[in-house]
Amino acid sequence: MSGAALGIEIILVFFLALFLLHRYGDFRKQQRMVLFGTLLAWYLCFLIVFILPLDVSTTIYRQCVSEHEDHGSDPTISPVPLNQTTPNMSAASAKRVSSSPCYKPWSYIPEGIMPVFWRVVYWTSQCLTWLLLPFMQSYARSGGFSITGKIKTALIENAIYYGTYLLIFGSLLIYVAVHPEWHLSWYELQTIGITAANTWGLFLLVLLLGYGLVEIPRSYWNASRHGLLLIKTYFKAAKLMTEKADAEENLEDVMEEVRKVSESIKYNHPLRKFIDTVLRKCPLDYQEKMGRNMDDYEDFDDKQNTYPTEKSLVKLHKQVIYAVQRHNRTRVQWQILLQQAIHLEDVAKNETSSTHQFVHSFPSPEPTGWFSRYVYTPTAEWYWECLLKRWFYRLLSVVLTLFSVAVVWSECTFFSTRPVLSLFAVFIQLAERDYNYLYIEMACFITIFFLCTCVYSTVFRIRVFNYYYLASHHQTDAYSLQFSGMLFCRLTPPLCLNFLGLIHMDSAISHQQKLQTAYTSIMGSMRVLSFIANGFYIYYPMLIVILCIATYFSLGTRCLNLLGFQQFMDDSEMTSDLIDEGKELIRRERRKRQRAEDGESRRREWKERYGNQRDDFSARNRSNHEMKETSYSESSRDRQAKYSRSGSRAERDCIELLQDAEPLDFNADALTDESLESDSGRHTGGRYLSMSSSRNQIFDDV
Repeated sequence: MSGAALGIEIILVFFLALFLLHRYGDFRKQQRMVLFGTLLAWYLCFLIVFILPLDVSTTIYRQCVSEHEDHGSDPTISPVPLNQTTPNMSAASAKRVSSSPCYKPWSYIPEGIMPVFWRVVYWTSQCLTWLLLPFMQSYARSGGFSITGKIKTALIENAIYYGTYLLIFGSLLIYVAVHPEWHLSWYELQTIGITAANTWGLFLLVLLLGYGLVEIPRSYWNASRHGLLLIKTYFKAAKLMTEKADAEENLEDVMEEVRKVSESIKYNHPLRKFIDTVLRKCPLDYQEKMGRNMDDYEDFDDKQNTYPTEKSLVKLHKQVIYAVQRHNRTRVQWQILLQQAIHLEDVAKNETSSTHQFVHSFPSPEPTGWFSRYVYTPTAEWYWECLLKRWFYRLLSVVLTLFSVAVVWSECTFFSTRPVLSLFAVFIQLAERDYNYLYIEMACFITIFFLCTCVYSTVFRIRVFNYYYLASHHQTDAYSLQFSGMLFCRLTPPLCLNFLGLIHMDSAISHQQKLQTAYTSIMGSMRVLSFIANGFYIYYPMLIVILCIATYFSLGTRCLNLLGFQQFMDDSEMTSDLIDEGKELIRRERRKRQRAEDGESRRREWKERYGNQRDDFSARNRSNHEMKETSYSESSRDRQAKYSRSGSRAERDCIELLQDAEPLDFNADALTDESLESDSGRHTGGRYLSMSSSRNQIFDDV
């Protein structure tokens, strides 16, 4: 199994990142460069999270081997007597060395692989987040019509961005240079850069973590309260409808401006190719409407009209991209929220059902699979939705609350090594004594996964004036995707470094003589900047206590509500009005969907009742028509023989003209020689079948 676990996790993590990108991005419409950059950023961050537990278990094994070799014993055979352990060795290490030999973990990674792996992953992610992704972000957001124009816009926008970073790095460089006892080398410069990046990431990490540690357990607890959840859904519906109306109005304004520009610039104008590019980004109904109103046969005249410049068209192109993306996103979000509200109303109705079978207001448009037919039956769905789901969410909320308390306690006490107060360090050291590597890896993975969930879920919920927003169902724009990749690459390395400090695997913080993990070794020695290693990294995470208290009492929500941003507040009159408005909107959409469902059922019943009769009538009409054509051809030949022997030339011309204009359902058998020789040209006996007795064939073709 040497290295096999590393290879398997690398492959699985790639498919996980690809699945998430498919859920939030759009592979068909978005640029390949944007998708590749976002996928690479997410993939590298997930690799750090999943591979770090293997690095921890491998480091513990090497620590054990190193301790046995220091005492001249075989680490795989004989233990070391307790009286021969060194005094600087920790109690856990001394007990481990004197009690049992070292056992190689199942996921052991050979020496020399992990340092190279971490160096490639870390520096690639840092190049992405500080250099490439900001440039690609501006490139994708640009409204330029050529690659050169987009690159120029991206360079101008990132000039200030890169200048700020150079200023910060230069300040740290000057701070180190003024100390004569420090000799600047490439290793120390590298450490300064890593320290600056991790300091920025840790600053943002604590803010996001303080919110997520409280909000995630509370969200699951509130999810078990169906009444509260339904009221919040009404509140969201009212806010989303307002945003949807604003998006539609904004799209109408932008399309009106596009229409004016399109009508002013004719087909032979030099800027017409730019207008065609803008029109291709518009919705299809607007494209058809503008296409009907275009008069491309008119030539343009430079002397009579004023035309927009290329710079204004670039700005218009950018507005069209943003307006269309926002309109599509709000429309899809409205459909998803409407489905959630209807489902919650169905749950409220089915809770009082005596049959214990879940009944949906509207049938699912998807066909019923074998799982719904045999496992997730209406009875099983009723027990899950109305009875078991709420207790499951409450139990999960309690477990997550305990995790949050453990994280807060460990963040405030992880610097204490004697006694060990960090709960996660205690759990790892207990497993380290028995060489339970599987438990060590699972404990590390669960802890890192919980920390990442608290941080990343907060990132996915961030909304900055609708400028950055991650929306599922392929509705996330390119700018938001790349911004999330930037945040992930900046938050994941300091998060993992903070986790190693919680379990006392970072000697720069714990000040213990222990073997460093491969991940910590590439970070360099933080002692180059002692005020950060001994001050900021230790005491700043304690701020998480204040942030958790503020989140628990919803201080941020109350401040936003005072500033005019409507937030859900139980004691607010504005919240009550929005809840009533959302309830009315959901009721209106339910009636609309019910009418559509009733119309569809009536059409289905009509088709089932009269479909067979219509098929019989159509078959009968086709057979009668074939018989009439046969008899008509025979009678025509007889008439032609008669016409050739008798009658004047004028009469024959009139008869041929009538034959050409004769309808399909004309009864040729009723035509006689006497009628042909009459002065009127058509006898009253000649009639159409639609006037005859076969009335059941009137609507055969309907």
